[in-house]
Amino acid sequence: MSHSIQDFRRLWLDRLGWCALLVTACVGFASHSVFAADKDKPKGQEISRVIAKEMTAAQKALQANQWNEALKNLDAAQTKSPLTPFDNKTIESFRAFANVKLGNIKAAQAAYEKELATGAATSEEKGQITRSLFSIAANANNYQKTIDYGKEMVDAGTGTPNDNAIIAQSYFQLKDCKNSAVWADKAIAASRKAGEAPKENLYLFKLQCASDGGDNATMAAVLYDLIRLTNKPSHWNTLLRIERQDLHDDHSTLQVDRLMYDTKAMTQDTDYIELAQLLGDQGLPGEAAGVLDTVLASPAMKEEHKERTNRLLNSLRTRADSDKKGAAQLDADAAKNAGGNLSLSAGQLHYALGDYQGAVTALNAAIQKGQLKKPDDAYVYLGRAQVALKNYPEAKKAFAQVKSVAGVNPKVAKLYELYGDTVGH
Repeated sequence: MSHSIQDFRRLWLDRLGWCALLVTACVGFASHSVFAADKDKPKGQEISRVIAKEMTAAQKALQANQWNEALKNLDAAQTKSPLTPFDNKTIESFRAFANVKLGNIKAAQAAYEKELATGAATSEEKGQITRSLFSIAANANNYQKTIDYGKEMVDAGTGTPNDNAIIAQSYFQLKDCKNSAVWADKAIAASRKAGEAPKENLYLFKLQCASDGGDNATMAAVLYDLIRLTNKPSHWNTLLRIERQDLHDDHSTLQVDRLMYDTKAMTQDTDYIELAQLLGDQGLPGEAAGVLDTVLASPAMKEEHKERTNRLLNSLRTRADSDKKGAAQLDADAAKNAGGNLSLSAGQLHYALGDYQGAVTALNAAIQKGQLKKPDDAYVYLGRAQVALKNYPEAKKAFAQVKSVAGVNPKVAKLYELYGDTVGH
């Protein structure tokens, strides 16, 4: 989990990048018409005659990309006196620009700070300088300064959703989970207001903090948001493992294991084996055999479990072959029966055989007839069959109905509703 956060941090700082810093420096440099005659220019916004020669030389050197020559002339200008605040501001602005171009970022940072300290910068220039300092601090992993400059931008109304996110990340690096969560929420809200999808790492900060604190309830809440945002199997895996801990009956566990399988969130061969055993115990050997075929062909299969898995698979296949031969008779019996349980069994068998349209027909009949011992199974399999048919709106409707079943575990119902919200994404 921490590795993912670091990956996202690098992406963030690439987005900040030196390009942003160079653009800011260039804008600052270009804005200084310090030598042009301008009768409308406010008093005090011109370079003093005492340094005119050095500053003219420095500006020409900058325009010629002669950065060290420019710095030499700026150092010479700095020795003159008397200098006005505007003189000092302009010297430091040019110095910052040259050092950014040379890659001397610490020197550029010092120049920007001195430029601010002169008090001669306009409000627009202050914003540009602060953003440059924010970029430098973030790239240098100076988390407290990143926070301080970031807050200045936010308070000035120039902060972006990405700025809020970097502040959240900086608090996270300082192990201040409370403020990290506050700024992560601000960044999420700002992204949505701007019509943008929130960044995944904002939720990862909150998730890591909850994990470090052993707060499973908060972890689950964050994972719901992460899954709606990304629908990644890794997030499903973490969520389902958390929720499965509190289940105390085989039927609810089976429903969660089915979901872990369908979302491709299973990472351990023992998960597949447990699911196959539960399916076999529920009289669904064909589906159980399919699960074992999947794990045997996957990298998750461990050598020490292969013999046991193959023995279980051979047993299940014998039962599955028998069920397949009796499929037509089961359909006929289900059609005659007033209750829905045989239709449910027929629907589950059609699902295991890969006949998803036949499964939909049988399962709809089961729901219509009613009197089901496990009505949640009817909706779960109906939704799964619709997913297989890529009929996602109907799948969503079916999964949403799980919560209407009396006695169903609320966590199971909520998980299937989440799955319905994400299928097809």
